[in-house]
Amino acid sequence: MRAYHDLEWGVPVRDDRSLFELLTLEGAQAGLSWSIVLAKRQGYRRAFAGFAPDLVARFADADVERLVGDPSIVRNRQKIESTVSNARVVDAMHRGGETLAELLWSFVTDVTLHHTYAELGELPSSTPVSKAMSAELRRRGMRFVGPVTCYSTMQAAGLVNDHVTSCPRWAALGGRVGSAS
Repeated sequence: MRAYHDLEWGVPVRDDRSLFELLTLEGAQAGLSWSIVLAKRQGYRRAFAGFAPDLVARFADADVERLVGDPSIVRNRQKIESTVSNARVVDAMHRGGETLAELLWSFVTDVTLHHTYAELGELPSSTPVSKAMSAELRRRGMRFVGPVTCYSTMQAAGLVNDHVTSCPRWAALGGRVGSAS
């Protein structure tokens, strides 16, 4: 967990595979702890073809059945099926000349929002921006992308810098006095 915090959490991500991975893992976390999902990340990468949306989009019912029995991931049928259907949405976006990165980053006008929270208790679980993102992803047909999942993805993917101001990572990722709160 510490390595994830110190090296990954909040670092801006603009690669569609990585964003699809984060969105999937944050959705898989619903009802679970992040440590459980993070411990299964390698299993997810193997099970879901390295999170290549075009490959996952081609998964069939037999693949879902195989994954429901795979102990290296969270074996929740709805979450597995949503990963496949979400991949189909991303694949359709790609075929239409759009990227997941462009869509997600458009909600923060392509610039990381650096919040100035002093304590972890100040961090919101969702925001108006994550609610708008959730609504757009759902409109496109995605599932397990509620406002909390979207905000967690925004935090993980560096769309927002939610390290507290006393954390060295806050400044290392561009936080400075006078940033947005």
